[in-house]
Amino acid sequence: MTTIRLYSLILMAMVLFAVSAGAQTRKPKKPAPKPAATPSSFKINFEVSQAKEKVSNQVANVRVFTDRLGPIASSIETIDAGAGNRRSSKAVIDQNNANKEKVRQAIKNLRAGLVTLETDFRSNPNLRRFLPKLEGITQLSAESEDLAYAGKFTDSRGPLLTILQKLADTLAVMP
Repeated sequence: MTTIRLYSLILMAMVLFAVSAGAQTRKPKKPAPKPAATPSSFKINFEVSQAKEKVSNQVANVRVFTDRLGPIASSIETIDAGAGNRRSSKAVIDQNNANKEKVRQAIKNLRAGLVTLETDFRSNPNLRRFLPKLEGITQLSAESEDLAYAGKFTDSRGPLLTILQKLADTLAVMP
């Protein structure tokens, strides 16, 4: 009987130690759930990417226009100088006046796109942080248009080149 007690006491001790040993082992922790992208951050990123695309489009528009404006402006001004000396025919002068009007209209259209772009950046709180790089393109485009209406087509290219630099700087800071 003492042997049975001894074996039962040993058996109870083993069970007790086994239970306490099992309680001391660490249970695997579940990894913390990763926060999903909130709809607002998705919206901000989407707006910024759309704005970046618009800026990129305007860069292309201004670059193409300034590249084409250089030779056209110099030929317009050369013909104007020749018209002052009465060396050009009436047909050439009329064609030159039509070209002047086309250039003015093209600058006006380019300006409309730039004004819209700057207005978008001013009115959207998610894009305002990029506005300092872009600010002033409306004024510069008006300056270019004024120079074209004054007959200084070659000089009207200068503000457009400054606009091009501002647009490129804006693209550089946008994610």
